[in-house]
Amino acid sequence: MAAANSSPISGQTVCVTGAGGFIASWIVKLLLEKGYTVKGTVRNPDDPKNDHLRELEGAKERLILCRADLLDYEGLKEAIRGCDGVFHTASPVSVSDVPDNVEPAVVGTKNVIYAAAEAKVRRLVFTSTIGAVYMNPNRSPDVIVDESCWSDLDYCKDTKNWYCYGKTVAEQVAWEETKKRGVDLVVVNPSLVLGPLLQPTINASIIHILKYLTGSAKTYANSVQAYVHVKDVALAHILVYETPAASGRYLCAESILHRGEVVEILAKFFPEYPTPTKCSDEKNPRVKPYKFSNKKLKDLGLELTPAKQCLYDTVKSLQEQGHLPIPPRD
Repeated sequence: MAAANSSPISGQTVCVTGAGGFIASWIVKLLLEKGYTVKGTVRNPDDPKNDHLRELEGAKERLILCRADLLDYEGLKEAIRGCDGVFHTASPVSVSDVPDNVEPAVVGTKNVIYAAAEAKVRRLVFTSTIGAVYMNPNRSPDVIVDESCWSDLDYCKDTKNWYCYGKTVAEQVAWEETKKRGVDLVVVNPSLVLGPLLQPTINASIIHILKYLTGSAKTYANSVQAYVHVKDVALAHILVYETPAASGRYLCAESILHRGEVVEILAKFFPEYPTPTKCSDEKNPRVKPYKFSNKKLKDLGLELTPAKQCLYDTVKSLQEQGHLPIPPRD
């Protein structure tokens, strides 16, 4: 691991927005384990869905849950006041469905940046996505996707991919606003995130795997996806926060698998489930994975968990939490 900054970590207070989320819960867990005091923003600190945060090691002593909505500037300002750093992982609404949801995501990002500037934090780490990087139809197949690549907004609009559109706009706004206000910004761009759930609810990336095990998906798509382990994503956030020389964007993905490979791995590990064996598109050749580079993050010393292990850990977690019944083996 890269060296932490010169001030003692045990004395540092950081804010994690949307602390109850999949990635954010892991960031909170690892920060507490390292001795940070964490102020986590949640919509309602008394909601039982946030109980998993209070059960984390060190939470009783060093976790403060703050009532703050990303569209409520005063609440955010209060949560970020006195913090050395901010991890902005939350998005106020899902931007996956309709274009109207993009604006709140942008406003929420601006509010966090304004509050961070006012609190004079030493660094803001922003959770973006690989969806703000690779969505570009004009990219040659030989181009290696890295931190210099940006998704094409018109293409995202035309294909009605509002998630990638919203996240790209929000990241662009983050770069513009932090530059104006002198906030030190570092961005992590994770691919589809898998691994053990700390929170009691199932998030969108986990549903992607669950549907192959429950029998609800009869076929798999002729498409590819980059995967990464949730613990690695959390570690990446902390690593770029603690490394003074870290700057810019960091692509956080371990490998790219075709959906067919995903179901094959799941069937091998968990043969008791009805994983699909047919592709929904058998007319066209199998889509090939694009090339990408995670060298920038690896150069900071992060070792990434293989995608096979990500899939295994995800299913074991779903079983342990009761989201996936364990059928009797023959």
